[in-house]
Amino acid sequence: MSTVIDPNAPHILLVEDNPADMRLTLEALKEANVVCNLHWVKDGVEALDYLHRRNGHANSVRPDLILLDLNLPRLDGREVLADIKVHPQLRRIPTVILSTSKEEEDIVRCYDLHANCYVTKDPLNFDSFLEVIRSIDRFWLSLVSLPRADNQ
Repeated sequence: MSTVIDPNAPHILLVEDNPADMRLTLEALKEANVVCNLHWVKDGVEALDYLHRRNGHANSVRPDLILLDLNLPRLDGREVLADIKVHPQLRRIPTVILSTSKEEEDIVRCYDLHANCYVTKDPLNFDSFLEVIRSIDRFWLSLVSLPRADNQ
């Protein structure tokens, strides 16, 4: 699923297997007034197909930011992250781990795999989740300079 609002707005790839969490993320982006193009894939295999532009994703847009859940079917988020960070055309894309896990082992492993940041989400508390989305917007989409997606 892709929601393209403005081709010049940042493109975010959301890798999330739970449709309810995807809808929550979409609602939080709207509530926080984040102007972006959201692309959603449901598992790790589809994420890599999207990023490598294969298996039905030949025309996918290179995202400016990836929001990656850890516990995914078929290929988990750690494996997706490892793949992203070894490919020169993908490794510059900031990858934010957005997970319910607070396990130190998960956090350390993701940073070892070169995650750009690890954010714990609480999808049961909308206000808290909304603040997470606002923080991601303020930092990754407003403050930092990102490489243009077409240069990756």
